[in-house]
Amino acid sequence: MADSKLLVPELSEAEKMGAETMRFEELLRQASKELQQAQTSFPESTQIQPQPGFCIKTNSSEGKVFINICHSPSIPPPADVTEDELLQMLEEDQAGFRIPMSLGEPHAELDAKGQGCTAYDVAVNSDFYRRMQNSDFLRELVVTIAREGLEDKYSLQLNPEWRMLKNRPFLGSISQQNIRSQQRPRIQELGNLYTPDSLRPEEGPEKPHLNLWLEAPDLLLAEIDLPKLDGALGLSLEIGENRVVLGGPQQLYHLDAYIPLRINSEESKAAFHRKRKQLMVAMPLLSVSS
Repeated sequence: MADSKLLVPELSEAEKMGAETMRFEELLRQASKELQQAQTSFPESTQIQPQPGFCIKTNSSEGKVFINICHSPSIPPPADVTEDELLQMLEEDQAGFRIPMSLGEPHAELDAKGQGCTAYDVAVNSDFYRRMQNSDFLRELVVTIAREGLEDKYSLQLNPEWRMLKNRPFLGSISQQNIRSQQRPRIQELGNLYTPDSLRPEEGPEKPHLNLWLEAPDLLLAEIDLPKLDGALGLSLEIGENRVVLGGPQQLYHLDAYIPLRINSEESKAAFHRKRKQLMVAMPLLSVSS
């Protein structure tokens, strides 16, 4: 990740392109307005009733903990990648694969011996759950992500060792959960908007197509189409406070995009999706007061 100070000289060039920059900013303001309207017009969340799947037993410093892995068709599925592709992404320590989950509130229960314990309900997409039933690898991955998610959300320290209960798909009762009602509206694609690359002659590295959208008010996501590449080898990516610069191997690609938002470059992450031949970038945004 690049320090934004390294990109200051280039930013002065972008500032000269006042009209194009203002146009870009207007598109983002319009998308933000659509986001606010969507949030006003539709409920923030909807209630779902997860269906039981399987239950695992672990523990914390406070005693026994049970995690009910449930499912619901209302939860969006993760990206459709093969296990080989997913293994490759995990080996490369990339953050492009996410499993949408709904983490329920803790509820007090009694175990088989009548002793007090704590249970949590974690729901995933129903189709993905059916796929997970036939894969020990996916099951292990889901349990690991669910455990880490609960630890982060509730400030827990759970034992990474666990076992699945036999003939008992859940412990206690599975409560209804609230999930976000709808996908936030996308920002208009940026293929024809100004980047400094537009000043380059036609020969030379190709400028890849860039697509941006607000996943949340404080998170900007990007997809960069790289159809000539099979992986991330040789790619360079620099992210400044309001700049994204990408270089491709053998000078196949070059992108230099000005982003009129304050990006937290230190927390930004990128992953190459081999099946779609895209570089996916997640860029948390800094608050105005930061």
